[in-house]
Amino acid sequence: MRDAEEFDGFYAACAGRIVGHVYALTGNRSEAEDAVAEAFMRAWQRWRTVREADSPEAWVRRVASRIAVSSWRKTLNRIRAHRRAAVDQSVPGLSVDHVALLQALQRLSANQRRAVVLYHLNDLSVAEVAAEMQVPIGTVKAYLARGRRAMAGMLTETHHEEASHG
Repeated sequence: MRDAEEFDGFYAACAGRIVGHVYALTGNRSEAEDAVAEAFMRAWQRWRTVREADSPEAWVRRVASRIAVSSWRKTLNRIRAHRRAAVDQSVPGLSVDHVALLQALQRLSANQRRAVVLYHLNDLSVAEVAAEMQVPIGTVKAYLARGRRAMAGMLTETHHEEASHG
């Protein structure tokens, strides 16, 4: 029990300072708090050794800083790997029809959009859509009918606008 009380006092005395230090290094409060929490967890696991260090606070600050830097390195490596992979892949451009379809979908209500996408793009049955959305089959049919009607009007408008500009 003495260890827990001693550690709690140590934490209360210096956690704020250490978060401030790591925040200044990272520029991100959330990352700083995560790194400091991890460092304090490691300090608790080794408390009998850490308490004997010249400065337990410096020990935690050093560990938290290393955790934060390690996190940066992992992120940087992920970004580099993504860029290397992206260089090797070509993404075809979106057609005018594809863009018009996406814009029309965005103008539907969330439930209509979800039903239309599940049914028409994911090829689920009405019963499967109802199960996934956790609504009655009749509700899915209504979402689909309203969504199709709205999209037909929007896509017809888009087609007429293109024809008059082209």
